[in-house]
Amino acid sequence: MALNGSIITFSLYLVAMLVIGIVTYRMTRTFSDYVLGGRKLGSWVTAMSAQASDMSGWLLLGLPGFAFGVGMGSLWIAIGLATGTLLNWIYTSKRLRRYTQVLDALTLPDYFEFRFRDKTRFLRVLSALMIFLFFLFYTASGLVGAGKLFEAAYGADFTIAVFIGALVIVGYTFLGGFLAVSWTDLFQGLLMFFALLIMPVAVIVYIGGFGETVDTIAATSPMHLGLAGDNVGALAIFSFIAGNLAWGLGYFGQPHILVRFMAIKSPQMLAKSTMLAMIWVVLTLYGAILTGFVGFAASEKGLVSVADPEHIFIALSNLLFNPWVAGFMLAAIMAAIMSTVDSFLLVTSTALAEDFYKRLFRKNASEKELIWVGRIGVLLVAAIAIYLSFAQEQNVLELVSYAWAGLGATFGPLVLLSLYWKRMNVYGAYAGIITGAATVILWKNVLGWSDYLYELLPAFVLGVIAIVVVSLLTPPPPKEVLEEFDRSTRPLEGE
Repeated sequence: MALNGSIITFSLYLVAMLVIGIVTYRMTRTFSDYVLGGRKLGSWVTAMSAQASDMSGWLLLGLPGFAFGVGMGSLWIAIGLATGTLLNWIYTSKRLRRYTQVLDALTLPDYFEFRFRDKTRFLRVLSALMIFLFFLFYTASGLVGAGKLFEAAYGADFTIAVFIGALVIVGYTFLGGFLAVSWTDLFQGLLMFFALLIMPVAVIVYIGGFGETVDTIAATSPMHLGLAGDNVGALAIFSFIAGNLAWGLGYFGQPHILVRFMAIKSPQMLAKSTMLAMIWVVLTLYGAILTGFVGFAASEKGLVSVADPEHIFIALSNLLFNPWVAGFMLAAIMAAIMSTVDSFLLVTSTALAEDFYKRLFRKNASEKELIWVGRIGVLLVAAIAIYLSFAQEQNVLELVSYAWAGLGATFGPLVLLSLYWKRMNVYGAYAGIITGAATVILWKNVLGWSDYLYELLPAFVLGVIAIVVVSLLTPPPPKEVLEEFDRSTRPLEGE
């Protein structure tokens, strides 16, 4: 009966997500509705959807697991992410919303092609390919998280667990598109928020207070109280801190976050969204790190045991709460996974429909035809991601960090400079994409230097340099591009 209560609570959550997909299916009439919700999102939905899609299962699995392993040193990731979130909302959101409306761009590859008047369309294809490549790893990380959740919480077979998670996520994304993704993200973001506020407090009370928690860690592993993890020496400590802070740079190049800025009803609503997003981010990051930190103390006291540190949130849920509440806490993990994977599926399938199918093969494709191509794309991407989730042996954090670096370095410099530097041209855009992506792949997969410094930092810096140097060495943009740039910096009609 104990297990049944948890399963019932968890199952009700999954059913609720599918219901949202069915409802929004009836609201999706045009391709713009399917990929951007018709640019009608409000402040709350924009904020929660952007942040929930940002923080995947990594927030309740990977980050607590990282904090479990290194202690307070994990704060550097939180500082980097919180700073990156704030800067992205302040400097990217409004300009990108205006510029994409000026250009009538529905996707990020749309924006790049129209921004630079790339008549070859290769920039669109290249950027869509990069989205497809790195989002496959991102989506796989979410499915691995779903598998770990069902496996650790209910003893389910990993393979079956991955298919269950994929079935629900694909179901509502397939049906409702962007509206389903955004509205489920609002609900899921709130669920994650409250779960991460409740969990660390409950653990501290169970242990006997914060003082007892700290004393336990100080007596068994003082390293967990420091800010450098187990690193020794100035160079190792610098690399650890700089690499973790560099996570914040990734925000400027994440298509699934940037598309939320493009979809809000009015640029004027972004100020409220920024405030809501920052409250959510700071408190959830704090809750995730504190969960791992106090979870380590509980482990040292023999109250809980985990073979995989990324299972600590799951183990604590089953230890502390009655089955009905535990089902709610476990649903929060699934919410974190689903709120991100649905966005990956949608952005990638949209790239297939808009940036490949329509632009290269069927220029006169109808709205209904594009919607169905997008839906088929959801199934295709999900199938490949399921295969990758079985083929790899990495943990959630490793998969997320690689995809985050790839997207952040490939698109981050390009997005920022395209919004703020008039002189940037199409040749610089090519250079930025190729340099950023190539550096991440070489740094991680060929040179193997990621253990010394997170690949995002050097790749981002080299991407910026490549854009600036190549743009200055090649002809300036045409007059119409400069005029569109100027229009995008001014308030739009109706603001």
